[in-house]
Amino acid sequence: MPAPIVPLAQMRGLLPERGALVGLDLGEKTIGVAVSDPDRQLATGVETIMRKAFAVDAARLFALAAERKVIGFVLGLPLNMNGTEGPRAQSARAFARNLAGRTELPIGLWDERLSTAAVERDLIAADASRRRRKAVIDQHAAAFILQGALDRLRRGDV
Repeated sequence: MPAPIVPLAQMRGLLPERGALVGLDLGEKTIGVAVSDPDRQLATGVETIMRKAFAVDAARLFALAAERKVIGFVLGLPLNMNGTEGPRAQSARAFARNLAGRTELPIGLWDERLSTAAVERDLIAADASRRRRKAVIDQHAAAFILQGALDRLRRGDV
């Protein structure tokens, strides 16, 4: 049975009390990956996957999920500033559908507008070089997305 793909608000009811989540920032060439602790308090950037074929990318994601005993995925949904969905959001939904066909872990979609821009500002403020920013921005964006989702799930006002 394929995994449910739901807005974050509906994901809360699908999760056990404890267990880590994986956060994903989907780019055209990379996938930023972050993971939470089992109590879902803190998101940490883990890896940037250079995209290849979907099967290869999914295998790496599932390996990371198994290592960290995760109970679900949170995918950043890149909405337009006016809240509509453009090609990038449609691509993220297609990725979620493909992922859902290979797992039973729930997949929550979380609005990620401006996440990469916010992370880049933080990295510039921290005086990270252009090379360093390029190397870590995707996993930091994934952590930013996942942390926002964790905070919202914890508050319960999703």
